Amino acid sequence: MNVQLLKTGKLLLVAALVIGMAACQNDTDEITEVQSAADYDAEVALRWNDLLLEIDRYAPGYRPPAAARMLAYTGLAAYEATVQGIPDHKSVAVNFAGLQVPKAEPGLEYHWPTVVNAVYGFMLKNYYPHVTEYYKSRISTLESSYEEEFSNEVDQNVFERSRDHGRNVAATIFAWSSTDAVGHNGYQNPRPADYAPPTGPGKWQPSKPDFTRALFPYWGQVRPFAVTPSDMIAKAPLAFSESTTSPFYGQALEVYTLTQPQDPERQWIAEFWSDDIFELTFEPAARWVAVANQVISQENVDLATAVYTYAKLGMALCDAGIVLWNSKFHYNLERPIHYINRVIDPNWVTTLDNPVAGLVGMTPEFPAYPSGHAGFGSAAAGVLSDIYDHNYAMTDRCHEYRVEFNGTPRAFNNFDEMAYENAISRVYLGVHFRMDADEGLRVGYLAARRVNDLEWTK
Repeated sequence: MNVQLLKTGKLLLVAALVIGMAACQNDTDEITEVQSAADYDAEVALRWNDLLLEIDRYAPGYRPPAAARMLAYTGLAAYEATVQGIPDHKSVAVNFAGLQVPKAEPGLEYHWPTVVNAVYGFMLKNYYPHVTEYYKSRISTLESSYEEEFSNEVDQNVFERSRDHGRNVAATIFAWSSTDAVGHNGYQNPRPADYAPPTGPGKWQPSKPDFTRALFPYWGQVRPFAVTPSDMIAKAPLAFSESTTSPFYGQALEVYTLTQPQDPERQWIAEFWSDDIFELTFEPAARWVAVANQVISQENVDLATAVYTYAKLGMALCDAGIVLWNSKFHYNLERPIHYINRVIDPNWVTTLDNPVAGLVGMTPEFPAYPSGHAGFGSAAAGVLSDIYDHNYAMTDRCHEYRVEFNGTPRAFNNFDEMAYENAISRVYLGVHFRMDADEGLRVGYLAARRVNDLEWTK
C-alpha cells in the first residue's frame, strides 16, 4: 500500500460535505472545511514513540514479548481514536470480542493531534506505573506541553472534546486489555518461580553464566489479535540427536564454526541487532518501532499514516510474540550453549556479553526454538512492506551513537533484508541454531499477514 493512499478519501469527503452544507445554507453562509487526520503531520505520534523507546530500555518486566503487547494496545488505541478522521479507513474493533470503542460525535469538529496526544498520555501512564519518577515526569511533561500548544491553536470546545475523546478511547482499550490477565499483568512477574522446565535429552534449562529463570513461560495463554488457533504452534524442529552424522549436530556445528573465531563483520551484525540487555538498549520488539520512526520521519508522512503504521506494527509484533513464546515452551528446545558444551567443546561460550552486569557469554533466558528476534523482525517487515514498499531502501541508524558496541549504521535494500539479517545475527551471536531463525521468520511473516488481512479500509 502506498503511503499516500490514506489521503485518497479526504478530498471526496470534503467535497461531499461542502455540497451537502451548501444545499442547506444561504449563499452568504461561511463553509468550514472538515479536517482529516491526513491534514496534520506525524510529529505528535513520532515524539511519543521516541519517548516510548527511551522508557522501553528501563521499564522492568517489559522485555519481549510483553513490550510487544503494550505496543499493540497503545497503537490500536491511537488508531481507533483517530479512525473517524481517516475517511477511507474503518475501525477494526469489530474483530475483538468484548471491545466496544467510543465514537467521535458525528458532525462535530475534532483536532486529531490532540486526540493522539491524549491517547498516548493515558496509555503510557497506565502501562508504566512502575517506572522511575524521571520517566513519569517525562510522560506528563510531553502530554502537558502538547495540551498547552494545541489549546492555543484551536477553539476551546474542540480541544476539550478532542482530549476527552482520546482519553475515553484509551481508557476503554486499556480496560479491555485488563480482561486478558496473563498478558496485562505479565510484566509484574516475568520470571514466575512456579515454573519448572521439563527435563530430558535436548530440553532447555537455565543457562550460564547467571542461570536466570525462564522468561514468560505462560505467554502462550495471552490473547492474540489476528492469528488463529491453528497458527499457535510452530512447525516441529529437527529431531534431537547427538550423533555426529545427524542434521541436529550439523546445526550445532555451524554455530560453533561461525563463532570460532568470530569474524569482525559477523560480530558487527550480531551486536547491531542484539538489543538483548536491559538498561542498555530497547528490547527486540521496540527495535522495530525505532525502524518505523525512521521511516515515518524520512517520508514525512501524515498523522493518519503514522497511527495506522503503529497500530499494525504493534499488533503483528504482539501476535508473533505470542506464537513464538507458546512454541518455545511447547518444544522446550535447549540452546546451543548446552549442546555445544556437552557434545562439541566444553569451553565454548556465546559472543553475547552484558556490559551492564559485567557478564560474558550470555544466553537469553528461554528456549531456543523458534527465534524471537527473527519473528519480531519478519512481523515488522511484513507490515512495513505492506504500508510503504516491498523495495523500500533505508539505512538503519538505531544505534548510531552508541559506544558499548559497534552501532555504525547499516544500509538495506528492503525490510525483508533487514529481517533476514536480524534473524541470522542470532546464529552469529551463538544463541540460536539456524532452524530457530528460519522458523522464527516464518512465524513472524504469518503474524504480519494475519494483521494485514484485517479489514482496515472501506
